[in-house]
Amino acid sequence: MDDPFVTTIQVRFKDIDAMDHVNSAVYFTYLEQARAAFYDEVIGERLDHVDTVIVSQELTYHAPVELGAEVRVELTIDGMGESSLPMSYEVYGDGELAATGESVQVAYDREAGTSTPIPEVWRERIESY
Repeated sequence: MDDPFVTTIQVRFKDIDAMDHVNSAVYFTYLEQARAAFYDEVIGERLDHVDTVIVSQELTYHAPVELGAEVRVELTIDGMGESSLPMSYEVYGDGELAATGESVQVAYDREAGTSTPIPEVWRERIESY
């Protein structure tokens, strides 16, 4: 992936905490929304219809985001493993870098209860994005 996948999210009133900015836990929801949009637009699958699990995710906060801000999430794929799909994120609030993060999602076989190779069609779509 040469260019990041970009999606925008409007901050909702319920995202705000007692400090009058987006609560730290809400950022993980923003990453999830970005992944859902990525799966829909790039892979051609709804995130709730694919068998994947998040095995790790982390965030570093750089600046607060306030109510009314437009959030932009830039998602990049950092190389694919056999079954793992590492993603990096930059979260911006009104153009200012607010957080950076990473997650690893793994293709999962529900019946076997184990990881499974990433479908070839996903690889092709990601590589051609």
